[in-house]
Amino acid sequence: MLNEHELRRVVVSEMHLRRWPQICAPASIIQFVRVLDPADREEEMAAMCAIPSVGPSVPFPSENLPRHLSGNLAPGLAFTWERQSEASTTTLFVTGNGSPALTDALAWAGSLPGKVIRASRLQLVEDEAAALALLPGLGFAPDDMVTCYIGDHPDEARARVWSDFQLREDGFGVALIAACGMAPGPFSRTLQRLQELGNYRNLALLGLPVARDGWRALDRVEEMLAEVNHAVARPDITDDELLEKVMHLSMEQVAQASAADFRMNATQAYATIVEERLAELHIVPVPGCLSLADFTQRRFLPAVRTCAAHSRRAELLSQRTAQVLTLLRTRIDTRIENQNGCLLASMERNASRQLRLQQLVEGLSVVAVSYYALGLIGKVLEGVEEAVPQVHAHFTAALLAPVVVLGVWFGLHHMKRRILGAEEGK
Repeated sequence: MLNEHELRRVVVSEMHLRRWPQICAPASIIQFVRVLDPADREEEMAAMCAIPSVGPSVPFPSENLPRHLSGNLAPGLAFTWERQSEASTTTLFVTGNGSPALTDALAWAGSLPGKVIRASRLQLVEDEAAALALLPGLGFAPDDMVTCYIGDHPDEARARVWSDFQLREDGFGVALIAACGMAPGPFSRTLQRLQELGNYRNLALLGLPVARDGWRALDRVEEMLAEVNHAVARPDITDDELLEKVMHLSMEQVAQASAADFRMNATQAYATIVEERLAELHIVPVPGCLSLADFTQRRFLPAVRTCAAHSRRAELLSQRTAQVLTLLRTRIDTRIENQNGCLLASMERNASRQLRLQQLVEGLSVVAVSYYALGLIGKVLEGVEEAVPQVHAHFTAALLAPVVVLGVWFGLHHMKRRILGAEEGK
């Protein structure tokens, strides 16, 4: 028994292409794409375990629901369900002219949790003649008609598609597709890519309203940034006031980024998939008609570019805010350095003042010690003068005064050097 990594089977299952069943015209395909919140996933699991029992039973686990399910609901009625990161896709495949179980299947598919971002009906016919016969009854708007040839391979047969990409009263979009001799396998792959193109296009366009609202938010951020830029150059505004302004600006940017970053990144990812699906469909335009590629280029790409411009502008404003923070930090550092310089200068003046006072005290100390020393010598000399009249006490004391002063000065200086050291005792 292999000691498998706990994610091995998940990874392997992700690498397998989830193909649709092989489809032969005439048939119809009904698909729902729903955006789900994380809280809706548990309800979705319960709904997938309650598939209507209108045909052979399909085993569904009650726990750890896989990301892809498929089966037959009744003769001539199949389904697939796929779970994406933020959406789920439910597709019903009706062969021939219909199935009695379709009503129950639609009721079940329509009751699944989540908000519908796309609902579509594909009417499949065998050839262009059958399609042209049905075309007037589908009510396509002539001014918005899109038609072109699509295929699985550029050198093989191609199907033709018609649609105006407008919603009907029941909320569905409608497309008419003629197989035009395509084999069931390539035809199924082409239809799947066509549906994925529309699904990812709608998911990508969810970012456009966010970008438009975010553009106004970025206008406010830019105004605040301009005010802070001017305030940094004004010496009358304190650093505390500037810091408060910058914090408010940063909080506004964080709030805007939290509201828009995920949606903008998702739009970019979905747009990449849309471009890939367009390339895989190998579109050949019909002369004089708007093709699927033209429709996408004209209406979809500007929206994607708007979202990309929003992301670039937000990033640019973030860089400019970082520059303002650097300027503010430089201003504060310069102010601190100036304060430290003033403090050092003040300390130097105080030290110089203390040195002068110390020298003054030392001078006074020499005078005082010399005075008392001469007083003692004078008393001694007076006593000697009484015993030896030849000795003149006052004269002798006067002669000894310079010697005593110098001796006291040298003595104090020597003691200072011994106590403080040679350098500090100078």
